[in-house]
Formats: sequence, structure tokens, C-alpha cells
Amino acid sequence: MERLSGAVEHVTYTNASSGFAVVELDADGELVTAVGTMPGVAVGEEVDLEGEFVTHPSFGPQFKVSSFSCRIPQDTAAVLRYLASGVLPGIGPITARRIVDAFGANTLDVIQNQPEQLAKVKGMTLAKARAASKEFSRVFGVQEAIALLAQYGIPAADAISLYRVMGPATMDLIHENPFLLCGDPVHLPFERADDIAAALNFERDSKVRMRAGIGYILRHNAGNGHSCLPAFKLLPTAQRFLEVDRQALEEALSGGIEEGEFAAQEYDGVQYVYLPELFRAEMLVAGHLRALMALPLAAAADPQRAIDRLEQSGGIQYAPAQRQAIAAALTNNCMVLTGGPGTGKTTAINAMIALFEQQADRVFLAAPTGRAAKRMSELCGKEAKTIHRLLEVDYGGPDQIRFIHNEKNPLKCDVVIIDEMSMVDLPLFESLLRALRPQCRIILVGDSDQLPSVGPGNLLRDIADSGLVPVVRLTEIFRQAARSQIVRTAHRIVSGQDPEPNVRDGDCFFLSAQGQSSQELICDLVSSRLPRSYGFDPVEEIQVLCPSKLGPAGTQALNARLQEILNPPAPGKRQLTYFGVTYREGDKVMQVRNNYDILYERQNGESGVGAFNGDLGIIEAVDPRAGSLRVRSDDRLITYTGENIRELEIAYAITIHKSQGSEFGAVVLPVTEDTPRRLCYRNLIYTGVTRAKRLLVLVGSRAVLHSMIENDRKMLRYSCLVRLLQDDSIC
Repeated sequence: MERLSGAVEHVTYTNASSGFAVVELDADGELVTAVGTMPGVAVGEEVDLEGEFVTHPSFGPQFKVSSFSCRIPQDTAAVLRYLASGVLPGIGPITARRIVDAFGANTLDVIQNQPEQLAKVKGMTLAKARAASKEFSRVFGVQEAIALLAQYGIPAADAISLYRVMGPATMDLIHENPFLLCGDPVHLPFERADDIAAALNFERDSKVRMRAGIGYILRHNAGNGHSCLPAFKLLPTAQRFLEVDRQALEEALSGGIEEGEFAAQEYDGVQYVYLPELFRAEMLVAGHLRALMALPLAAAADPQRAIDRLEQSGGIQYAPAQRQAIAAALTNNCMVLTGGPGTGKTTAINAMIALFEQQADRVFLAAPTGRAAKRMSELCGKEAKTIHRLLEVDYGGPDQIRFIHNEKNPLKCDVVIIDEMSMVDLPLFESLLRALRPQCRIILVGDSDQLPSVGPGNLLRDIADSGLVPVVRLTEIFRQAARSQIVRTAHRIVSGQDPEPNVRDGDCFFLSAQGQSSQELICDLVSSRLPRSYGFDPVEEIQVLCPSKLGPAGTQALNARLQEILNPPAPGKRQLTYFGVTYREGDKVMQVRNNYDILYERQNGESGVGAFNGDLGIIEAVDPRAGSLRVRSDDRLITYTGENIRELEIAYAITIHKSQGSEFGAVVLPVTEDTPRRLCYRNLIYTGVTRAKRLLVLVGSRAVLHSMIENDRKMLRYSCLVRLLQDDSIC
């Protein structure tokens, strides 16, 4: 690392939200271009930088900033240049001169602490003075937070995010509880926060540390899908993790429950401990569905006669199970429809829509992902939206989701049909229920044999298992679908059978390969053999789905190799390296966490906010100087800057978990010998197989594939939802 100090002569570019800036610096008489996170930087400021000199292919020598601190301008000339640059609202060059003439070297102190004095200057009003003072305090508050947090190794981008959430009290709050850094928006590993706490003289058995450790374990397990943890699992884990006395830990947990930092529910003598927001979500889901099922249903025409008339008018004959599902939808306020590929779920949904609309019911269709919603629209001939788009994300604070539609502004619908329900997590379903009128019917559609949601909860299975609502399972494979080996393979896997042997001109194949040769075969399939034989676009239509991130056939190794093959560096093709990852124009990328604040534009000119975990896109443009990427994701154009770029991963290969709710023209699926044993189970391979639409190629070991199919363990997720749905005291 090199150090650089000097006065800012010119600000070439700045991004207010990310803090990224390009400036020209006078460093001992030499003009140097500095690039990096420098929030609020302005002409006239004295800055101290750490970083390294690099040579940009387009812009030449630059100083790449890794840490930044700023000194308030001291002499009147520097203060004048600072204010005249327009950095503060309501103050231009002429007004800046008047202010400096009035207050001299004390100008910035007056702006920060006595803004009412500014109103005495010609051209300033009290409102302008207060706005300038507020912005000055914000900018230097952010810079102070960056400087102080840098001592603990917290990057400037994370310091900016913290300040946006916590405001001027950021450093006071961190000193009171450094473990706040483990939560939103920084998500610092507990060990790092523990080191900071030790530097601030926190005792290992302090109440703050023990409760923070319990919360960290609960959040970590929520990330693994658990809504709660039984105390008999939580306490020993926390004791090993924190290395503290068991009794002190139990007292910390009890105190946290009493004070609302945690929540608890007891069934059969077992105490289940929750984060408060997940407890509220489970209680609301249980209460809403119980109340909905208790509501009297408006008298409806004979459902069987209505189905008969629909068959006659449409020239179709529904299977018995489909008729059962359609009738259940007409005669219940809530129902679950589940079944594998090719079993006629879409046909049943279309019949439900037709009959509901004959009754003048307003029907909304929704799915958890953009791709699933698009597919639902195409199959049903009626617009379907993502749940987020249906609820309309409202611009809130960082990492704080807020929807326009809620209890006070409910959706104007009588029926909502949710497809791919297996991947809807607990918080999102809670938000949907809050936005529905109490009498709105709910049809939950999905495949209970697929993986559960990435987020906490196992809603489709829990609601079906509770016995509260009727469940119809479609099992018959219809003739047209049965011609597909992909469909037959999926159903064979569910029943514990290996796929059929390869068939010429089929749509499902197994190719044997081991170790490094499996990587070479997969790359050859994606880049050459499948495009040549079937005409697939290797980036847009072919997707590699891996059980694991690691190994020669894991996402990390395959993405590096496929990027090199499919999208190598080339003259005129711009790229940006951020946190060790190179993003290049033309790369396929995936959003890997929900971002409720990022802005997008649709191709029709509509704008909105939000990018969500699992969204796929293509990098259309890279601006290395501004440190930004523009990504096309379906019909949205999203610009990523600063810390948001870390939310993108190269996605020529993705994990099966991340593929939920999507469908791809061709899927290449490794089942190699280095697949971790914990990932060798039936639900995982089944989910991967059912993502393929036109072609599926399994690559690896038949023994590994067989072991995955044989292992029918269901993914254990701790939750009390089944019991809550059955609990008569919940209303």
C-alpha cells in the first residue's frame, strides 16, 4: 500500500449513493487521478489516501483508493474553493464568497453549529442555511465513520451503508454494541466483531456478547431455512461458539426473551427460540389462514356442473384429480395444488381462472421469480407478476423492505393464485398475506418434492401437512408430457428409480466422466457440442446447474473456465475487477441477495426498485471509470455501482439451490464423485432435473446419481408453523 495526500483540485465523477468518485489531486505539485470510494469529496478538501498506482487501459495511470480520510479545509482560500464548488445545497460561488467574507476561517464551524447565522448573509434563507448545515454534517459524519471504522478493517463501502442505516449516531451505537456489525447491512463475521469488542474491552461473558452470539446463530440458521431453533439445540451450539458458562448463557437467553430481543414458543415441553420478526411472521401466517378457513363461503353454483359446462365449451376432458382440484378451489377459501411435471397443474389452474372469472371474481396470478411469473403468464394467457411486483416495493431505507400494498392498502382482488409456492419463504408470504383482504381466496400451487425456499420456512409442505386446508396431489402424467424423457426421469427419481438408458434422439442423456475430465466435458458441451447439435445459445439458453460450489465440477471452477471460453477479453470489450472478481461486457451474472433499493428501468420506459436473489442477467455495459455495470435482467435494465456490485456473481454455472423457480432450454448437471455427501439427496437432484425444458445432460458417475436418488431424506427445517396452524388458540 502507498500513501497519498493532497488537495482536491477537480471532481470528475461522483456517485452520491455509493460514494464512488474520480478526482484530480494536487499531491506536492503533481496532478494525480484518484479513483475509489470517497463519499462527499469536494474541491478544496485535503485528503489522505491509501492504495496503489495502477495503469488503466483507457484512462492511463490512476491511484486506486483502498482507504480515504478527509481533513476539513483550514484556511479561508481552501474554504472558499470548497463552498464555491457547489458541494452544499443553496450555496454557489457568489454566495460562498459572501459567507467566507462574513465568517472567515470560522465559516465551516458556523455552517455546522450555528446555521441560523448564515441566514444573515445576502442570498441565504433560514431554510437554505439549515439544508446546507444538514448536508455538511452528513458528509463529514460519513467521512468520520469511514475513518474510525477503517481502524477495524471495515471497508469504506460498508461504512457508508452503516451510516445510511444508523445516521449520525453510527459510532456511538457501534461502541455500545460492536456486534451490530454482524447484522444488516454489513453482515460482518461474528469473529471479526468479537475482535472489535475485545479491543473495546467487552468481557467474553458480557450480556451484550452472549445475546449477540445467540442472535448470530439464529440468523445463520434462518439463512439455512430454519424459522426457529429448539433450545436444546441452540444452547449447546451457543456455548461451544461463545465459550461461556451454560448457566450464564441460559440467563442471557431468558433475559433476551423477556425484553423482546428473542421470542419463544413451547410445544410438547420443547421451547423453540425465534428472532422476533420470524415469530411474528409465523403467527401472522397461522392466524390469517385459520381465520380464512373459518370464514363462511359465499353460496356457489354446483361445482361439478360448472366443470361439466367448461368441458363442453372448451372441448376438453379433465382427469378425475384435476376435477377434484378445480372443485376444491371453488368450494374452499384456501387450498393446495401440488404435482410433478406433466401432471396437468396448468390445465387445472386455467380452469379455476375461467370459473372464478365467470363469477366476476378478480383473479391475480403471482410467482416468486420473474422467470416463473413470465412462464405462468405464457401458459395461462393472463398476466402474472412476481410477488414483489404485485405488492409494489416502496423505496425505503437500505435493506429495509417496504411494500405499497399492506393492511392499509390491500390488493383489489378476490382470488390470488401463487405458482412455485415451494420457493416462497416465510417473510415474503407474510407480506403477501398482509396485503390481502381477509376474505380473499388463496390457491397455493407447487411441487412439494422440490427443494424448499432459500429463505426461512417450508411453507408449501407445512401448510399441506397441517391438515387445515384441502390438498390435491396430481400424479397422472399426461400422454404428451410422457413422451419427454426429462419428465419420465423426474418421476422415476421421485419414486426412487434411476433414469432410463440413453435413447437416440431423446431429450435426456447421461455421460460418464470423472475428476478434471468432467470439467472439460461440461465446458465442451456448453461451448461447442450442444450449440452445434441443437442450436442452443451457450449463454442465453444453456445453464450448468451444480450441486456444489467446490471441486472441478463446482460453480467456482466452472465459471472461471466458462468465462474464459465463452467471453474472453477482447479489444473494445470493457471489464471491471471488483473484490477479485472480473465482470466483463457479455458476462452472464446472477443477483445473490435481495436488494430492495436498487433502481431499474424497463424497456417500455417504466421504472421501479428491487433486484432479487436468483435473478439472472447479462452485463450490457461496463464503465470502469465510474466503477459501474449495466445489467439486462429479463425486461429490466439495472445499473450497479459501488457495494452493489458485490451482489452479482458470474453465473454460467449456478447451484441447483439458486435455480429454483427458473426453467432453462438446456441444463447440464454434474453428478461427480467429488459432490459432498451432504448434498447427495433426492430433492436436490429432482429439483435440478425439473429445471430442464428441452434438453438435460447429466455428467459424472452413475453411482453418485444412484446414491442421490436413493437418499430420500427430507430437508429438516425447524418451524412451529404446522402446530400453529393446528392450534385452536391462534386466531
